[in-house]
Amino acid sequence: MTTPTTTPARRGGRWIETWDPEDERFWEREGRHVARRNLVFSIISEHIGFSVWTMFSVLALFMGPEYGIDAAGKFFLVAIASAVGAGLRIPYGFAVARFGGRNWTVISAALLLLPTTALLVVMEPGTSYTTFVVVAILTGFGGGNFASSMTNINSFYPMRLKGWALGLNAGGGNIGVPVVQWVALLVIFVAGAQYPRLLVAFYIPLIVLAVVLSWRHMDNLGPVSNDTGAAREAARDGHTWIMSFLYIGTFGSFIGYGFAFGLVLQNQFDRTPLEAASITFIGPLLGSLIRPIGGRLADRWGGARITLWNFVAMAAVSGVVVLASTLESLPLFVAGFIPLFVLTGLGNGSTYKMIPGIYRSKASAMGLAGEAAAVYARRLSGATMVIIGSVGAFGGLGINLALRQSFMASGNGTAAFMVFCAFYIACIVVTWSVYVRGSSRPAPADDPAAGATRPEGRRAYAGV
Repeated sequence: MTTPTTTPARRGGRWIETWDPEDERFWEREGRHVARRNLVFSIISEHIGFSVWTMFSVLALFMGPEYGIDAAGKFFLVAIASAVGAGLRIPYGFAVARFGGRNWTVISAALLLLPTTALLVVMEPGTSYTTFVVVAILTGFGGGNFASSMTNINSFYPMRLKGWALGLNAGGGNIGVPVVQWVALLVIFVAGAQYPRLLVAFYIPLIVLAVVLSWRHMDNLGPVSNDTGAAREAARDGHTWIMSFLYIGTFGSFIGYGFAFGLVLQNQFDRTPLEAASITFIGPLLGSLIRPIGGRLADRWGGARITLWNFVAMAAVSGVVVLASTLESLPLFVAGFIPLFVLTGLGNGSTYKMIPGIYRSKASAMGLAGEAAAVYARRLSGATMVIIGSVGAFGGLGINLALRQSFMASGNGTAAFMVFCAFYIACIVVTWSVYVRGSSRPAPADDPAAGATRPEGRRAYAGV
């Protein structure tokens, strides 16, 4: 999706027409400072987007018996929000190249006023379930912000710093999940569970502030342009779908558990809204804070290795969650679920670092070197991130639908947690066989099509 060349000047707006972060002199002279500024304000907007996206999972704590919505109905509301956010990631991701990173950040942040204003109006007993479904769809707008933000920041940073930069950007956004949960805890503690509008009202001025800051301080990159060829090539590439599968296991788990944790505490362990809110934010907070560390570890040791061992740990810890759910032990459940959140954050950082590394390795396998290899890697990794981010986010939908079905069938989440454990085991097998061990022969260097669809083996990918 990116090229390092100079493009014709555009009138109006904050457009940078020449951008080559792989040039170390350019990077030290000016690129580093510009990239950092855009990263900071990208995080602010994405952070608020995550808070709005996951707001229904928190508002569910305020929705007592007077709302007439059972546990399955609440899981369906958060599943709807999760699905819409995941689906919007593809158009949001490609909108960066169409409108400019700064311009689209302003637009996407302003769109968050739609769901928050709607919630301010309808959040009361007596509102129809259909109305809540419509508003849940609107909150999905916040989920698309991640894709556009990550695609934008990916273009600003050189390969050697992408793991840390993308991890910091994503982690700062992800932390919007525990922050909205913490604000909800504060509202319940100070005013009571009958005042959900206070939570919504808190975010409206923050959204306006994010719009203003993005407008004044961010930049558009002229060399970034929509490349339908890159999008088609990414969609045909086997690695896109393999990494999407792995990202379901990491980010899909993070956002799915973020939506569902409070509901499970309320409906399976009979916690009050205040008791649930006092625990809910801890896991997403730790998972968000550790995401940049996952990227940094992947920069140093290789994303494939970190991802592999992370899934091993996720499978083991999810086994503890299954046991706790079976025994109906709240202390054991929390003791297993919080580390599981931490591991999802660590894996988020390491899997996203793998993406640009994979395409740099593919470029080498195709016989490309130097600037040509860098251009290919930026072009394909940008397009691929959009698809992977969207597919991975659908994991949140799967988790909430699985929990909904499990509660409908047995009144608890045990069966769903067993399915999640099995999925992490499958992720272990895929990561090891494709990116650590490697089971396919290298693609011919003069055959780009073959290189686009087949893994090139352990030597090429163990360090991505």
